Amino acid sequence: MFGFLKKSTGQPPAPTSPAVNESAAPVVPWRQRLKAGLARTRAQFSGKLKSLFSRGKVDDELLEDLESLLLGSDVGLDATQHLLYQLKMRAKRDRLDTPEAIQRALSEIFHDLLRPLEEPLDLTTHRPFIIMIAGVNGAGKTTSIGKLAKHFQAQGRSVLLAAGDTFRAAAREQLQAWGERNNVTVISQQSGDPAAVIFDAIAAARARGIDIVLADTAGRLPTQLHLMEEIAKVRRVIQKADPSGPHETLLVLDATFGQNTLQQVMAFDKAIQVTGLVLTKLDGSAKGGVVAAIARQCPKPIRFIGVGEGIDDLRPFTARDFVDALFE
Repeated sequence: MFGFLKKSTGQPPAPTSPAVNESAAPVVPWRQRLKAGLARTRAQFSGKLKSLFSRGKVDDELLEDLESLLLGSDVGLDATQHLLYQLKMRAKRDRLDTPEAIQRALSEIFHDLLRPLEEPLDLTTHRPFIIMIAGVNGAGKTTSIGKLAKHFQAQGRSVLLAAGDTFRAAAREQLQAWGERNNVTVISQQSGDPAAVIFDAIAAARARGIDIVLADTAGRLPTQLHLMEEIAKVRRVIQKADPSGPHETLLVLDATFGQNTLQQVMAFDKAIQVTGLVLTKLDGSAKGGVVAAIARQCPKPIRFIGVGEGIDDLRPFTARDFVDALFE
């Protein structure tokens, strides 16, 4: 079933285990799933806005209360100050005097802040298109790879997975399980250098005419400098296999980490030049406001967001949908 390392260039045989029937479950529209996934953040944030705005005027008391609410939702100090200033200026300009007008204005300001992060991934520039994927342990990296494979397949693209996480116990088996679920080839070794696994995966993808290579890497903490250097080595080896690669370097972030995700973005960006983010587990906490902090302090495109455990619960980030789900 799986294309293991060596020199095989054939297509993988049909899976021996039955495929999961994803279509058996009722289809729930994405906007509805996103709204449900952000329920905790909305309860913490939007749920309290109506009482704040009930006075119908933007005064010092409201701004002080709103500051506390934004900081409590992990929006971060920089983004909070930006939002408050913009609301104050808009209230003065547009003479906002109703709760509905004030909340609508804040929603629009929030959308303006997040809109630059909405930058869809362009997969048409290279073939194979090599996506290097990194993140700390427990962020949902390997699961996100499986969901991304399904997403790209739904677009009619062929996918190959490289099991470059050779450190974590059972990481290879977990990725192979996702490969089996999606009927996707997984290039792996029983043991060995992760960079070598990914190098051979790129060669296999080129030989087989594969559209996309999803290269898993071992999870690590940004403070583990020796491991950060190892992941930098993986990037250099990818460039040896394809001088134009990696064509995308995705960092998977666990939204429940809140403000700590900012330090992760900065550290990984320094080591491997992060070009896009995958924000997972937005349904797991009330920390969805961290998206605003990212927009102000380390504005990398958010390529995908995840709000559930299902294989279809990872979708491209859309600022309008996110803000609507947060404020409705």
